[in-house]
Amino acid sequence: MIRTVLAFSAALLVGSALAACPPAPAAPTTEQATRWAAQAPDRGLLWRISRDGHSSYLFGSLHIGKADWAYPGPALRAAWDATEVLAVELDPADVGPALAAMKQGEPLPPPLARRVQAQARAACLPAGALSALPTMLQLSTLMLMEARRDGFDAGHGQDLMLLARAKAEGRPVQSLESVEEQLAALLPQDAELPSVVDGTLKQLQRGQVRAPMRRLADTWSRGDLKALADYPRWCGCTGTPAERAWLKRVNDDRNGNLADRIAALHGAGQRLLVAVGALHMSGPQALPRLLAERGFDVQLLVPNK
Repeated sequence: MIRTVLAFSAALLVGSALAACPPAPAAPTTEQATRWAAQAPDRGLLWRISRDGHSSYLFGSLHIGKADWAYPGPALRAAWDATEVLAVELDPADVGPALAAMKQGEPLPPPLARRVQAQARAACLPAGALSALPTMLQLSTLMLMEARRDGFDAGHGQDLMLLARAKAEGRPVQSLESVEEQLAALLPQDAELPSVVDGTLKQLQRGQVRAPMRRLADTWSRGDLKALADYPRWCGCTGTPAERAWLKRVNDDRNGNLADRIAALHGAGQRLLVAVGALHMSGPQALPRLLAERGFDVQLLVPNK
């Protein structure tokens, strides 16, 4: 789940009155919002990263959440107050026409395309709602729809929460990647695409998406880095060489460039709150490790163990 998915899926995630459809998220009442904002605990992962005489903060976020998760805990609020710029993988404001102008790649074989369309109908999406998206963004949208069945929604993701606050306060937002860079990672090579699409569709069709997603959300909420590092073993998404290559490209292979962009922005004197997906924080190419290699003093703040 990455920033481009959220930007282009937001308008598609429309609820339906049909019982079999993923339920639309309910807006919190004023009383709920006030209580959740006042009582929000720290969730996820947060580091202070210091170099060049000043500090920034690195937040390992989750791109979906429950309604009461869309409120920052004490440590994240303090990090917000101590910084002046929000840096995210990709600001939706940067997306716009760039996606439409990009080459979409080879079309899916008709049998696979029909299976995608059938899954869109099962998710109660309007006919043709996914047609403008590249294939992997179509599948990511379908997975986001499945997450709604367990009370999760992209609109409650921490990235969107932070972006909304930045826009409301007029805080500058920096993208760490371009649309082209992120899509180059997200979209499998043409030879890999049928295998990756088939594997994802099988997970959706067999009802095998929700349990790993619930586990990922729980793991993130607890800030369990060890379990996050083990994600490829339990996600059900690495059954073929093509799937493993795609997951590596989406996660590990992006981290060097992300670390370079963070270091450059911080080195220019900006005090950053960086929000990047939590899976980028684990494994041999974990962002905190790469930033330490670039001369940062890296201190884990959340979870506070």
